[in-house]
Amino acid sequence: MKIECALERCGMFGMKPGLESIGAICSRLGDPQDALRIVHVAGTNGKGATCALIESSFRAAGFSTGRYTSPHLVSLTERFMLNGAPVSEESLDDAYASLPGPEGLTYFELLTATAFELYRRKRVDWLVLETGLGGRLDATNIVKRPKVCIITRIGLDHCDRLGGTLREIAAEKGGIIKDGVPVVLGAMPAEAREVLERIAKERNAPCVYAPDSIKDCEIPSGFALGGKFNRENALTALAALKVLGVGRDAIERGFASVVWPGRFQKIARNDRHFIVDGAHNPPAMRALVDSLKEDEMPVNAVVCGFCGDKDVAANLELLREVTERGIAVPIRNPRSLSAEATAKLMRDVGFADVRLCESLEEALSMAPDGTVMCGSLFLAGEVLQLLNAAPCGAAGFTPNETFSAASCVQQGCDNATQKSR
Repeated sequence: MKIECALERCGMFGMKPGLESIGAICSRLGDPQDALRIVHVAGTNGKGATCALIESSFRAAGFSTGRYTSPHLVSLTERFMLNGAPVSEESLDDAYASLPGPEGLTYFELLTATAFELYRRKRVDWLVLETGLGGRLDATNIVKRPKVCIITRIGLDHCDRLGGTLREIAAEKGGIIKDGVPVVLGAMPAEAREVLERIAKERNAPCVYAPDSIKDCEIPSGFALGGKFNRENALTALAALKVLGVGRDAIERGFASVVWPGRFQKIARNDRHFIVDGAHNPPAMRALVDSLKEDEMPVNAVVCGFCGDKDVAANLELLREVTERGIAVPIRNPRSLSAEATAKLMRDVGFADVRLCESLEEALSMAPDGTVMCGSLFLAGEVLQLLNAAPCGAAGFTPNETFSAASCVQQGCDNATQKSR
């Protein structure tokens, strides 16, 4: 794709917090973001699942939808969902080609400008928009008047860029809160909630704390996503959908059909059962471990690969609560921690049986029944490819639990039906 070639050139510009560049290019495009009805979502963990739940419910209610999230597991097109399926490469390149002078944009700024133009061209009824990093200076925050702002659980991550305390990080995430625009907060530590509620009050933004307004029993019985943490995300999504006036029937159908790959995704292969999860920071790993303790699948091993800029030791200490057997692998990313370094950290935190593999293929060959694979979304994407359970392009995503060619084809039929609504 042409956009991928452009993104390779963006690498030299790195991270560039601020709205000047994205604002300038959106202005030259005629501010496509202002033509869209937007739900804007920030947070440390749970953003993507919350976006998926809201977008699925919108589709169930008969709306045409866009969903812009990051990162992708396998294909860049996964970031640009259109009516429940990744957008076509042709449509993505066409939207990119319309950008006036994209030189000098960062990777995420280029993607975000392309997303706004793409969804304006497709005339979607709703765009569910996820921040990339932070909120206040995130490229997505060029949006002036979303219909609702959502902030999911706040935790310590990207501390070098967002601040070293929960209060500092919450203040950065809270930068998406707009004057008079309703804001929904997911469950989070008290000090983060206090900061966000103060910002909402200062901006006269009606504020809903999801755990206080929605009860666990209100989650539809057919809820498709596994993991205890996804019930928390469901409460946040429910509270936002209630603010937006989406009907209960659409919510039930949307929650039953939602797909969010690589997050507590269960896969069965040749009498072996795996759980694939992109948990990569301590708050997400805590949520994964708590869910594993409640799940019916016994955990007999973990396959782990991490980026070197994460708190790997803290993640592994949490995983040690559910198993003593660890398999260390590298991930396909320049920031990958070596398998040797991961294996050493596994031993340091008390894993009794540690294996080192030079590739994920090797790790899969020795992984026993009841293996959890986690540590990075890059690892999750690679696992899903190897297990033939990755997103299947224009036909939509695979089912959450187990994958089959037949169900993939059926998913494509369902998506085609919804597009025509």
